[in-house]
Amino acid sequence: MKKSVQLMSLLVLVVLISAFTVNLKSGGGYKIGDVAEDFKLKNIDGKMVSLSDYKDAKGFIVTFTCNTCPYAVMYEDRIIELNRKYASKGYPVVAIMPNNVMVKPGDALPEMKKRADEKGFNFPYLIDADQSVYPKYGATKTPHIFVLEKTSKGNVVEYIGAIDNNYKDASAVTTKYVEDAVDALLKGEEVLEKETKAIGCSIKV
Repeated sequence: MKKSVQLMSLLVLVVLISAFTVNLKSGGGYKIGDVAEDFKLKNIDGKMVSLSDYKDAKGFIVTFTCNTCPYAVMYEDRIIELNRKYASKGYPVVAIMPNNVMVKPGDALPEMKKRADEKGFNFPYLIDADQSVYPKYGATKTPHIFVLEKTSKGNVVEYIGAIDNNYKDASAVTTKYVEDAVDALLKGEEVLEKETKAIGCSIKV
């Protein structure tokens, strides 16, 4: 009888753990139309950065990326170009490094600063040190992009997914998802393609 109770307890525990694990892996996070919470994260210059710091912004291109993922590296120049093109129009890039640096030491803050200097990043490169921000967004990859529009309700999620449709070759891109989304918002129009599949490395926890 005692063994049966113990076995039943163990089975219940396994089921609960499995359910919790599935829930974690299934993502969640913000959906299109949700209002994204602000955050305060450390930049590579040591200063804390929040979306509310950008008083004149019309929205944001929130980009989860890192140093160590080959996909993220292939997109670095395109992320730089996004900020060059849209920051002055009110949609700056805000990049966030979400990985556990114990798992990926190459993504630690000193390495982030080194990479930003080497590449000439023209946007803040923040570290989600306690990994509390990326799950709220539902980010699963690096890179993973969230285009937010600043409204009277807050920062509304208008696009989620990939930067474009060819991670291997920027010259072979035929659809620029993020640019199309931001261009539509700047014109006061609806974003037509609101979600795409992010292609990249899984975020390391």
